[in-house]
Amino acid sequence: MTTILTGDVGGTKVRLALFDESGRMLETATYPSADFDSLETAARRFLEACRASVEAAVFDVAGPVAGGAARLTNLGWATSEAALREALGVERVALLNDLVAIAAAVPHLRGDDLACLNEGRPDPHGAIAVVAPGTGLGEAYLTWDAGLGRYVPRPSEGGHTDFAPRNEEEIALLRYLWRRYPHVSYERITSGMGLRAIYAFCKEELGLEEPPALRAQLAQADDPNPLVVAAAMEGECPACRKALEMVVALIGAEAGNMALKVLARGGVYLGGGIPPRILPALREGPFLRAFTAKGRMASLLAAMPVYVILNTDAPLIGDLHHALDHLR
Repeated sequence: MTTILTGDVGGTKVRLALFDESGRMLETATYPSADFDSLETAARRFLEACRASVEAAVFDVAGPVAGGAARLTNLGWATSEAALREALGVERVALLNDLVAIAAAVPHLRGDDLACLNEGRPDPHGAIAVVAPGTGLGEAYLTWDAGLGRYVPRPSEGGHTDFAPRNEEEIALLRYLWRRYPHVSYERITSGMGLRAIYAFCKEELGLEEPPALRAQLAQADDPNPLVVAAAMEGECPACRKALEMVVALIGAEAGNMALKVLARGGVYLGGGIPPRILPALREGPFLRAFTAKGRMASLLAAMPVYVILNTDAPLIGDLHHALDHLR
């Protein structure tokens, strides 16, 4: 049977896996991106550890892919299909944007792979939007191809579009961020960096309280976000609670923007590392209120299903199906 190498390459980690053509995962490993100077080096390490030979390879990367080449937005690596073929000795290689990979997985996700935020009234062949807050903010979409009889994923870099505040508080947030950054995008406010920035805004501009014990913990933490989210969920910190509420609403607003742009009657899927970690907060009112708050388009958005992708293998599943559809 054909063995397929897949890889999900992000700003913080590289996850690699081997599948057979039936979709069974044979081997997997996760490496810190900082341990390597290139994707080629990480992939060679994995294949040597597995003592495996492969017939096809698909890698998804956090950045735009053009002409079979990419530079990872939040990592600085550059790679190409040609370089990967030479380094790995594999003839059939494809390089995808990471959100295209997640989008490619969406039609194959079922049951426990998903958490429903809004049932809606799905169109079985309607466009599908994917919005994924994590290290950055990735976006993609799918359209139905009647000739192929399946959905086709499409790339987007919509996460880098300008942040559009919706109320006085968000206008104040934009002004706060403008003093620090030349461009304030939706990625800046809905990704991991966004939670950190909004937490600082809640303390410095809104004057909300940060408990002394939490302040001491945050000072020692490499990544403050898990502590902020935990304190917000437990109701222990007014600044944390407010920051999480704002991030949830902003994710909802941008998911609604993307849904309108592609007319996502087939559904909206939240991927990335953040949504599963804040699922209880997403189930509360601010997300869906912001998602549907589009004036005369509110009823259209209310009919769109919204799901959170819980399956952490989704990018690898998308890589696999790209290989099965395109690299045979």
